[in-house]
Formats: sequence, C-alpha cells, structure tokens
Amino acid sequence: MHHYSPRDPVEEYWQGKITLRKLRVMVEGLPPDGAVARAAAGHHWQHTEFMLADLLDLMARLLTDFRNANRPEKAAPQPYPEPVWRPGQPSEKQRKRQARKEHAEARAGYQRIVALATPQHAEKG
Repeated sequence: MHHYSPRDPVEEYWQGKITLRKLRVMVEGLPPDGAVARAAAGHHWQHTEFMLADLLDLMARLLTDFRNANRPEKAAPQPYPEPVWRPGQPSEKQRKRQARKEHAEARAGYQRIVALATPQHAEKG
C-alpha cells in the first residue's frame, strides 16, 4: 500500500494504532489504477483502454461499411475485421489449443461409442 507511504497501515493495524474499520476504509480508498485494483481485476487495463478498443472496433467496421458501399458492383464485399483483443479473452493460440483439446475429446468419445456398439470396428490401440 505504497499509496500511503511513508505510513504502513497494515503495520499500524497490527500495532493497534488504527482500527480494522479504518484499515478497510484505507484499502477501499486506494486508486483504481493501483496494484491492488490490477490484481483484483486480473489485468492492467483501465476504462480508457476498453473505450479505445471499442472505438478502434467501431472505426474499423465503419471503414469496412464505407468501402463496401463504394465498391464496384462486381467486386466481392470486404469482410469485417477481427475485434481488438481485450483482457479476459483467449488469444488465438489459446483458442487453437482449446479447439484441439475439444476435438481430441470428441474423437475419444466417438471411439468409445463405436467400441461399445460394434467391437469389430473398434480401433486397436
């Protein structure tokens, strides 16, 4: 809680200089972009970063709409771009890993069903 430096509110609480209520009020009064808030949120993004990501997504969609509205008649429409990554969303690598895992689980389930229903067609492993 370097926000209260050079004081140490936790030490003051254990020494009996402040009450638990006062310590709680001091923790709740920490800045929203401080280390405690980042640890609680699990990321370092603030509200402005989320707003900027939304703005980038909106501008990319508007630009795509403009290009599609003004394209030649025989040209294929341009697809919308992928949204900007945000904390809490899996990365492309994580999505591929999860898809491979789900595929392997589905394949194993299918093989179990085939082995139960038709043992002669079960894969010999």
